[in-house]
Amino acid sequence: MLQVQPLLVIRNSVLFPHMVVPITAGRDRSIAAVEAALEGDRTLVVVTQRDLSLEEPGQDDLYNIGTRVTIQKATRGQNGFQVVLQGVERVRLVKLEPGKPYLQARIQPMPIQEDNSPAVEALHRSVLDLSGELLSLLGQTQRQGAQALLDQLTSQLTDPMQLAYYIAGFMKLDIEKEQQVLEASSRLEALELIHRFLAHELEVQQVRQRISSQVQSEMGKEQKDYLLRQQMRAIQNELGEDDSEKAEIEMLREKLDEAQLPEDARKEADRELKRLERLNPASPDHSLTRGYLELLAELPWQKNTDDNHDLKRARAILDEDHFGLKTVKERILEHLAVMKLNSGAKAPIVLLVGPPGVGKTSLGQSIARALERKFERLSLGGLHDEAELRGHRRTYIGALPGRLIQAVRRAGVKNPVLMLDEVDKIGSSYRGDPASALLEVIDPAQNDKFRDNYLDLPFDLSKALFILTANTTDSIPRPLLDRMEVIRLSGYSEEEKLQIARRYLLPRVLKEAGIGTEQVQVDDPTLGFVVARYTREAGVRELERTLAKLVRKLALRFAEGDPDEIIDLKADQVSELLGPERYQPESARQEKHPGVATGLAWTEVGGDVLYVESLPLPGGTGLTLTGQLGDVMKESAQAALSYVQSKARNYGLTERTFRNEGIHVHVPAGAIPKDGPSAGVTMAVSLLSAYTGVPARKDLAMTGEITLTGLVLPVGGIKEKVLAARRLGIHTIILPCENEKDLRELPDNVRAEMEFHPVAHLDDVFAIALPDLERRGLSIVQSLAS
Repeated sequence: MLQVQPLLVIRNSVLFPHMVVPITAGRDRSIAAVEAALEGDRTLVVVTQRDLSLEEPGQDDLYNIGTRVTIQKATRGQNGFQVVLQGVERVRLVKLEPGKPYLQARIQPMPIQEDNSPAVEALHRSVLDLSGELLSLLGQTQRQGAQALLDQLTSQLTDPMQLAYYIAGFMKLDIEKEQQVLEASSRLEALELIHRFLAHELEVQQVRQRISSQVQSEMGKEQKDYLLRQQMRAIQNELGEDDSEKAEIEMLREKLDEAQLPEDARKEADRELKRLERLNPASPDHSLTRGYLELLAELPWQKNTDDNHDLKRARAILDEDHFGLKTVKERILEHLAVMKLNSGAKAPIVLLVGPPGVGKTSLGQSIARALERKFERLSLGGLHDEAELRGHRRTYIGALPGRLIQAVRRAGVKNPVLMLDEVDKIGSSYRGDPASALLEVIDPAQNDKFRDNYLDLPFDLSKALFILTANTTDSIPRPLLDRMEVIRLSGYSEEEKLQIARRYLLPRVLKEAGIGTEQVQVDDPTLGFVVARYTREAGVRELERTLAKLVRKLALRFAEGDPDEIIDLKADQVSELLGPERYQPESARQEKHPGVATGLAWTEVGGDVLYVESLPLPGGTGLTLTGQLGDVMKESAQAALSYVQSKARNYGLTERTFRNEGIHVHVPAGAIPKDGPSAGVTMAVSLLSAYTGVPARKDLAMTGEITLTGLVLPVGGIKEKVLAARRLGIHTIILPCENEKDLRELPDNVRAEMEFHPVAHLDDVFAIALPDLERRGLSIVQSLAS
């Protein structure tokens, strides 16, 4: 039968049957409900609201299952009623009844059927066991109150449901979990819920206690170590024994005295020494401060090496270590001569630019050997963090000095040769721009007071000789490039590579393999065969690896056979040992097709031959460019087409030809990006050849930038381009007049073999590259006269 009772809504807890709980009724409806119950049979229905923020919840905002209670005690105060409630039984909220100043609820009792099965009995006992384990982990104050409750549960409360409700109330679970226990439909379900909640809480308390014990153990060990250390120090003082810590500090003080620190560095060192004496040796700051003082003591504040200014000796060392590079060696000797005449002059900042493997790094080592200075190399390739150069501030964990200060520390002198390798491959990121940090490092006006973040003191780097290397200057910021003296190293010719292999590489790889130079005889044709058929590079790294592979094959032969055998190596034996030839002899295109012209290009690994193909498109329009061309190269093609169109009548072409036909220009090797202005003359010759149908000379290659008026402007990389043409058997070169001076960089034998045509205007280029125009009645002389 349904009953109607006053309804008291609570927020932060669930009231269970059989429990006695004090509650404050402060809301108007709650006060009115308590008053109505006191006027009647002192009975209320208590339910919990779902949303704690609501002041006047409706039926949908309340849980459906609550508890019928009786008021044991009620006291009226300023803020409402203080009541003591005792739970009687579970009820289900059927419907709220309106019409009163308080909430009334039509309820239905929900008794739980008795169940004395073995499963209930087992869960009952297990819950009691878990409760005991949980109590053993609680604090002393909590343990006393909880133990009294447990004694009451085990002795007085034999009903499993009463046990479940009391434990749920004692654990102060979340409202949702407490409501689950209240809504359980059977004793088994209620005990299972309580068992699960108890097991989880027990695990949490065990982890907390384990963490707390570990922390206390660590703290106890540190305190114990500190006390023992203090006691040991007191005993040593009583016995008059040396204090090792004091001895080490005194030793550090002596090193600082010997280092002859500048005044500001000495003040900082004294301050840190006093701090070190006060620090506990077990403190992390102790090791940091000591490391900083050791750095101050080991830096060469006043130490220098005396330079050897014997230029004859320096020239001999450069010639001994490097073959060729005549111009580069002269530039280096010029700098050394200035340093000899003016010892107080600022050290030059030299940037060696050239393809990989041409000897940039070894040149730096040779300079250091010639000057009898210490040499340190720093690789900057892929560097993204400015702190790698300037160091980290000592406030950071694991802070270290920058690479520059570390290099000077390793060198032990303040005037070493510092080689900053691969400066063109420096990156930048959110950590800073290392290239910008280099501006201070290599500027003689600033680096005499270089301040490392870790050192935090000015250090003089102006006496160091900085040598930087790069493969190209394109990626080097302009402000950084302006501070350096650029010396360019070109690629080697095949003759130079043969001599380098003969003098340096072959003896080196034979020595590394443990083979005497007299045991392996290699003549020049065989070495030339290795150079031409197994390598293709501007430098000699691949050549050295190939020779090393060849020598390892011979080493295996010596190890398995007669170790005293003498081998006279020939080209056919090289093919057997190294396998099929990697490169076949290059040759220029033999077919004479209209629209094909031979150009020359420069890359980071040397020169290359570039063919430009043009094809008229009847019915097409405009200029089509393919071959992965960059913006500069596209503009060169457009300029070449405009010039050819402007001179169309001079070569027997009509405006209708350009109006009714498009033109397609393609540069083969389409997978390789290409850019630069030096293909301008080649594109102009290709376009004119395509429109007139006159093939260009196949024995000729050309390079040069053009303007809309037909002027031919100078370009770079002449030596590499000429060597690339020579490899293909092309011995006639068209180049800008202003590049004629660059021919002096070529070896004498190469200049003697080649025929050069310096030109100043495109018409001169057409006259040389398209001689058949005259035989077809299209006289270049007549076009110039007009």
